[in-house]
Amino acid sequence: MNKEKNYLFEVGWEVCNKVGGINTVIKSKAPQLVKHYRDNYHLIGPYFPEKTVTEFQERIPPDKLHHIFERLHREGIVCHYGKWLIDGEPNTILVDYTGYIHKNNEIKAKLWERYRIDSLGTYFHDFDEPILWGYAVGRLLEEISKSFRRKKIVAHFHEWLSCGAILYLNMKKIKIAKVFTTHATVLGRTLAGNNVDLYNILEKIDPEREAYKWNVKAKYQVERASAEICDVFTTVSEVTAIEAEHFLDKRPDLLLFNGLDMKKHPTMDEAAIKHRRYREKIKNFLQYYFFPYYSFDLEDTLIYFISGRYEFHNKGIDLFIKALGKLNEKLKKEKSKKTIVAFFWIPGDVMRIKPELSRARAYYEDVQESIEDNIDEIKKRIILSLISQKSISESRLFERDFLYQTKKKVLRFLMEGNPPLCTHDLKNEEKDPIIQNFKENGLLNKKEDRVKVIFYPIYLTGADNLLDLNYDESVMGSHLGVFPSYYEPWGYTPLETAALSVASVTTDFSGFGRYIAQDSTRENTGIFIIEMFGKSMEEKVDNLFKTIYKFGMFTKEERIRNKVNAKRLASLVDWEILIHNYIKAHKLAIERAYS
Repeated sequence: MNKEKNYLFEVGWEVCNKVGGINTVIKSKAPQLVKHYRDNYHLIGPYFPEKTVTEFQERIPPDKLHHIFERLHREGIVCHYGKWLIDGEPNTILVDYTGYIHKNNEIKAKLWERYRIDSLGTYFHDFDEPILWGYAVGRLLEEISKSFRRKKIVAHFHEWLSCGAILYLNMKKIKIAKVFTTHATVLGRTLAGNNVDLYNILEKIDPEREAYKWNVKAKYQVERASAEICDVFTTVSEVTAIEAEHFLDKRPDLLLFNGLDMKKHPTMDEAAIKHRRYREKIKNFLQYYFFPYYSFDLEDTLIYFISGRYEFHNKGIDLFIKALGKLNEKLKKEKSKKTIVAFFWIPGDVMRIKPELSRARAYYEDVQESIEDNIDEIKKRIILSLISQKSISESRLFERDFLYQTKKKVLRFLMEGNPPLCTHDLKNEEKDPIIQNFKENGLLNKKEDRVKVIFYPIYLTGADNLLDLNYDESVMGSHLGVFPSYYEPWGYTPLETAALSVASVTTDFSGFGRYIAQDSTRENTGIFIIEMFGKSMEEKVDNLFKTIYKFGMFTKEERIRNKVNAKRLASLVDWEILIHNYIKAHKLAIERAYS
């Protein structure tokens, strides 16, 4: 048992319920909290049977919890106890709140009377559902506090979705230490998602008015009230702390930076081997994508990529396309022989793989199989030519009939025009922002273009009949990940890319970017931080262009040094280091609640 005998209950809507990045945060740090709190650590999440079937193993609860669950069951709250099937297998309680729905209006009325939370006209699945669940969790924690009377208990709540529990505990004056973490403020995410130049006008924003304007008033008010009444208020980065101070009128007590379990990522040696293997698969794909139309030197080709949700402005997709357009013009002007292929791994609204691409792949594989079927004979002829000191020619390597048949297959492989901008037919391609911006910025995949673009609008599963690589494999086969996000409270993608020993680009709008900017040994960085704060669009584009151009000019040795440094920087945010911030927050909350 934990020496301090404190109990930690960590509450999150994304426990056993993957929706976004908070699931990664909770899941990846759980082993460290299990190590610290042992059996005194419990996670609490919502019960969704269709999701928990592969995530959760139900078990008989300990006697203390069993009696609590029985009491709650009579009120319509059904609790499921077991293990989350992740590293560390933490104790987990999933709360089924469907029997509590009849209290919805009563709860909303109490929130208005006590906290002036205006939930009139909210939608059930958008606001009411998580508040109901949070209230049910509050009841559970109330009963736990009664049964664990001699123990000190800290409850850690993630994001506004769990705030119903904080409001309930405060309303009932339950003695439990409360830590609240906002991973992104409700208002910040909403404004940024609607292309508001958030950070340049932060001082001028009236939060209450904007919350009503964008119809997020109830969520915003829940978040603000929870930040005010919790014992310790935290957020995940410096940039989100700035937002919180302006929007919630509360400066965070501590910053809880997000980490990774670095032991789960390949070593530099393993990554080097995998890079070569997966790079070859990407090269095969590029051959049947581009070579039916024209060829270029694959040995002098670099692979850039961007990935994430289709948030055209928030994720900096617009910025990346503009910077690639400038890079294309620069390389053409220099008459460079280098080629940059930029993948956009961003799921979109697709119908099917483009028929011409499926056809090209089939003909490419037909040629490949012909060579493989005859490889033993070809090898013998190569060896014989070499030891006979005779020149290697088509006639010496191949039988006439084989050569004739193969050339016919190659002729079928060839096509006219330009390679497509997208791997798939989209449902509304003419209006798709990525495709439209490719065209507006001269990224047309013409032969003379030194920057080639590929919009790849499906999830990388490893079995998509194109690359046939999963996401991590695709990253490891690449040279540079570009994530110029406009709104990124933390930013896992550049961190995960660096952890896979691949250089990446982030911005000073990103919590992660600002965190590693503190590192003092940033020469030949490995993780490039684009300056965007207080910059015009032209300056942002130019800053990104300079970075991707500079990287493209690196020698192989310089790229290797970048990979090594990227891995080193990623190791700074290993959970083994960052978990101490969480423990510190819990101790501070207990001091304040139990003093």
